[in-house]
Amino acid sequence: MDNAALPGDPKALTADAVRALIDHAILKPELTRSDVDAQLDEAAAYRVFSVCVRPSDVAHAVERLQGTGVGVGTVIGFPHGTTSTAAKVAESLQALADGAFELDMVQNVGAAKSGDWDRVEQDVRAVVDAAGDTVVKVILETAFLTEDEVVAASRAAQRAGAAFVKTSTGFAGGGATVEHIRLMRATVGSDTGVKASGGVRGLDTLLEMVAAGANRIGTSASARILDELAHRAETGAASALGDDSSSY
Repeated sequence: MDNAALPGDPKALTADAVRALIDHAILKPELTRSDVDAQLDEAAAYRVFSVCVRPSDVAHAVERLQGTGVGVGTVIGFPHGTTSTAAKVAESLQALADGAFELDMVQNVGAAKSGDWDRVEQDVRAVVDAAGDTVVKVILETAFLTEDEVVAASRAAQRAGAAFVKTSTGFAGGGATVEHIRLMRATVGSDTGVKASGGVRGLDTLLEMVAAGANRIGTSASARILDELAHRAETGAASALGDDSSSY
């Protein structure tokens, strides 16, 4: 599984190691083509691991990022997870045909809240099967779930063959928390990835998520995070956790 190894001391991460954690999110529905292009160019300039774009932008992003080393992922069943399994499979196949190298699918949150874990697992498994060797991450939308449901959803995704479990879409009124990352990592162990997404807007928050067990980060604040890391390296500033509450 790509990028699955758990990092060591998060405060000792190099710039290259931080870049390798980041899926740069370009998902807001109102983004214009020029907005998307600016974000793609920023991702290339900062050499992040990948971008995660809207399904309709995959082919364009693949073309624009060709030769940069930045991968192109996309979302499936986004943002609510309520589309049918057949629709998620069709969306996945189209994304793969357009050149996506990873898929972040939203689980059926209603089925999860109903305790219908067989349905949740079957939904995920269908996308995993359609994806073949392609990495599939399952978005749990933890803001809607109890701790017991986070555990059950993580286990269902793992049983279905998902490579990662992921906290959030960023569109549900709540994002990643340290507590949920710890819980997800404790549930899936070291063989499945854990992605923190939603509200990761600064370096200290990223470091907290990594320390809690995340080994991939979804964020639209890649430039801010990497600029802050470069500034600390240049000035010798300590990595003491600070305030990342401002929006970006």
